[in-house]
Amino acid sequence: MAKIGIISAGAWGTAIGSQLGKAGHTVRMWAREEKLVNDINELHENTLYLPGYTLSENVSATKHIEEAVVGNELIILASPSQYLVSTVEQILKVPPFVSTETGSSDAFSENGSNGASLPIIGILSKGFLKSDEGQPLFITQVLEKMFPEPYNNRLLYISGPSHAEEVVQGKVTGLIVASSNPIVSIRAREILKSRSLLVFSSLDVIGVQTCAAAKNIMAIAFGILSAITEESPLFGDNCSSLLLAASLNEMQTLGKALGATHSETFTSIAGVGDLDVTCRSEFGRNRRLGREIVQKKILDAFSGIDDILEHSNRLGYLAEGVSACKYVHQLAVEKNVKLPISDAVYKILNKEATPQDIIFKLLDGEKDA
Repeated sequence: MAKIGIISAGAWGTAIGSQLGKAGHTVRMWAREEKLVNDINELHENTLYLPGYTLSENVSATKHIEEAVVGNELIILASPSQYLVSTVEQILKVPPFVSTETGSSDAFSENGSNGASLPIIGILSKGFLKSDEGQPLFITQVLEKMFPEPYNNRLLYISGPSHAEEVVQGKVTGLIVASSNPIVSIRAREILKSRSLLVFSSLDVIGVQTCAAAKNIMAIAFGILSAITEESPLFGDNCSSLLLAASLNEMQTLGKALGATHSETFTSIAGVGDLDVTCRSEFGRNRRLGREIVQKKILDAFSGIDDILEHSNRLGYLAEGVSACKYVHQLAVEKNVKLPISDAVYKILNKEATPQDIIFKLLDGEKDA
């Protein structure tokens, strides 16, 4: 059994933490909100982000980030992508990442280049991060520069079709754990796997991250189509499957341009599996956003995609597909690749076109293709 720290007590981090606790691991979660910490410790419930579900008694919470970091074999970063860098900056101020005497990371030199005794750093966050030059980068690319040198090519990315509401109930779920270091991936798989969590290893860190980010954009498109289908007799299950297949093809195109190493990543649970559940499930926030764009005219409150990102609290929920869409649009221009679905969603979010206009143009383009 392992000691595990989970950084951020959102729905997904809480759900996987509870399942790891039920498997016998000792889990300590870090949360900013004092009431949430008390509720997890006293009521065994995340009343703020995952209410109504009883958590494992092996799960506890703390407001002090060092208590969720020190002495753990596995540290899971579960913060939303926009808060991830600032959260990691806090982690790097505590042991084992900084020597309390020198204020540096020289403690890692004792482990040698193989880093055999380093805690594994797993990442649940989805999307891209911005470099200092304004370029979109994968999360692992940014964090490898932040963590001490022995973590180069050792970070672990965790993904797959995994809605928190089902994971916390112990419903069977498949996960992909991707790392450039096979030893890290295999060890993490051994820690995470349980009767309800089926865990598979991957070396395609870029491909898995591409799928995790891009599928949220596709889910917005899927939600738009879902809402329009209820209003128009022209669309049904056939068109829904058309969009799903086209979305998978677009994710592959993007992944290839960005350096994905294994084509099977996109036909695995990291690709088509996560895409399917994100697009179709009632729990999906990005699908919800797409539906509300049509049904509630929710974009009327915003001037464009940057305004949505700056004032995302107006939505009342986090739709990570918005930021992913902005970055993928930028990458498509830089790499000179055609991504018609992502481009359509970008134009809708940026209020350059209405969903009704764009969807017919998009479908016409797919017919020609």
